[in-house]
Amino acid sequence: MKTLYLECHMGAAGDMLMGALLELLPDPDKFIKKMNEIGIPQAAIQALPSVKCGITGTHVSVQIHGEEEHSMDSQEHLQEHHGHHHPHSQESHKHHHIHRGMTEIMEIVEQLRVEDTVKKDVKNIYNLIAQAEANVHEKEVSDIHFHEVGTLDAIADITGCVMLIHELGAEQIIVSPVSTGFGQVRCAHGILPVPAPATALLLTGIPCKAGTVDGELCTPTGAAILKYFATSYGKMPEMVMEKIGYGMGKKDFAAANCVRAILGHTV
Repeated sequence: MKTLYLECHMGAAGDMLMGALLELLPDPDKFIKKMNEIGIPQAAIQALPSVKCGITGTHVSVQIHGEEEHSMDSQEHLQEHHGHHHPHSQESHKHHHIHRGMTEIMEIVEQLRVEDTVKKDVKNIYNLIAQAEANVHEKEVSDIHFHEVGTLDAIADITGCVMLIHELGAEQIIVSPVSTGFGQVRCAHGILPVPAPATALLLTGIPCKAGTVDGELCTPTGAAILKYFATSYGKMPEMVMEKIGYGMGKKDFAAANCVRAILGHTV
C-alpha cells in the first residue's frame, strides 16, 4: 500500500509540511510555478534550500505584499491572528491591518484555479481552525477574523499541502506523535501556554508530547492539516522507503527543525 509517513519530532507548521511534501515530487520547481499561478492574492511562493544541523532541506517562503510575515503559520508567530483587531500589534504595517472573516476566506478559496476536490479540502481545514478559534474565544465561527497577511500565507500553505497530498496519492497517511514544544508564547491578548489554546484543541485525539524545546513548535495550521489528513498515528510501520523529504522551519534549535516526510510502500 502506498504510504506517506510524516515525522513531527519538531512539531509542524504549514510551511514545514509543504517543504517536506514538495521534496517528494519528481519536479518541485514545476509545482512551485503552478502554485504561483492559482490566484492567491498578492502571494509569491518560493522553495529555498535551508540547512538545519547540517541537513539540507526545503523552506517554502510565502511572501505577501513582498514580505514574509511572522504569520499565523510560522513557528515564530505571535498569534496576532486570534480574535480581534490589534492596531498596535507588531504585525500591523499600514497595508496589513485588514482582518478577514471566514466568508471572505471562503470566497478567496472558491476563486482559486484548482480542482474542486482541492477547494473542498482547503475549506474543511480552514473550518477546523476557525472552529477551534471560535471555541477558545467563545464566539461564533462567522465572527472569527484572521489577520490579513497571516490569512493569505496560511491559505497558500494549506492549499499547497492539499495539492501535494492529492498529487502524491498515498493510500494511507501515518503521523508520528507530534512535539508541541512547551512554555509560554506572547500573543495579542497576553501570554499564553504552549501549545496555544486553539492549537491544543486541534491536537485533541492526536498523540502528542512536549518534546525538548521551550517554545512553540506546532502551529494551528500545522495541527489542522495533520488532523484532517492522518489516517493513523504512531511509529513508522514496516515499509519500503522510496523518497524522503525535509521541510525546514525558520528557527534554529539544538535539534534539526524539520518535518520529515517519507513516501513508500508498506510491506
